Amino acid sequence: MIPHALLLTAGLGTRLRPLTDVRAKPAIPVAGQPMIHRIIRALAAQGVTDLVLNLHHLPATLTSVVGDGSDLGARVRYSWEPTILGSAGGPRLAQPIVGAPTFWIVNGDTLTDVDLAALAAEHEASAARVTLALVPNREFTRYGGVRLDADRRVVGFVKRGPAAEGTYHFIGVQLADSRVFDGVRAGEAASTIGGVYDALIKDDPGAVRGFVSDAAFFDVGTVADYWRTHEAFSAAAPSPAVSAGAAVDPTARVLRSILWDDVRVGAGATVDECIVTDAVAVPDAAVYRRSILLARAEDGDPISVPMDV
Repeated sequence: MIPHALLLTAGLGTRLRPLTDVRAKPAIPVAGQPMIHRIIRALAAQGVTDLVLNLHHLPATLTSVVGDGSDLGARVRYSWEPTILGSAGGPRLAQPIVGAPTFWIVNGDTLTDVDLAALAAEHEASAARVTLALVPNREFTRYGGVRLDADRRVVGFVKRGPAAEGTYHFIGVQLADSRVFDGVRAGEAASTIGGVYDALIKDDPGAVRGFVSDAAFFDVGTVADYWRTHEAFSAAAPSPAVSAGAAVDPTARVLRSILWDDVRVGAGATVDECIVTDAVAVPDAAVYRRSILLARAEDGDPISVPMDV
């Protein structure tokens, strides 16, 4: 198994605001555990243990929960991006840190059980330069698609909508030859789909291929996605799922809610279908329903943002 991977964790997560005003998206807890922990543990379980995370937005929220990765069964290092460099610019900047001719590139906002050994075997057998993990695109009105020929060579990418019907959905895991990014100048922003990969397909047909499976995946792009993902992973756990340091008064009622770290819920309070972010103190007897709660910088009630999921 190729042990080297770059995890794409630098993004702003704008569609997930206001949650990503508190933490970088991959650091957000899913069923009481930071999403990045779940990703790293899943990779390590399949033998991918030498990891680099690229950083930009709220980097301390990632480094504080990941550290050097030793608690997660991996070695973790970091690549700092002063500006967002995109899905090709990030790997190009991280090349010297990753230090491997072939490495995995894994989205930091997607949870999946794709079989990495099978993907790697197909990648090697086909002599591809890039192999994308794909599933049938069953939500083509929501996701753009990857078009394959009969030999599973990628022949193009299409935007979401009717044109994406019958295509495949990229689920955020790929295996790539480091040299495909050599044409990008270090520190320059660039994209893979819509950029480097399109040019590669044109110049070298068959260089980009698809590995098709029925792997499960959870894409945390919006608050509604986050809610669904949390519920899927906490289905077997008691409700609510409580992160580190949270304390709920015995007289409080917390119903179908997500509590982040260091939350305090006061006596007689009701928190119903809410996401309560880090360090929020819910006052005694307060009532919140279908809201995202954010801590105030000064003493006082939490900031409450209506939630529509």
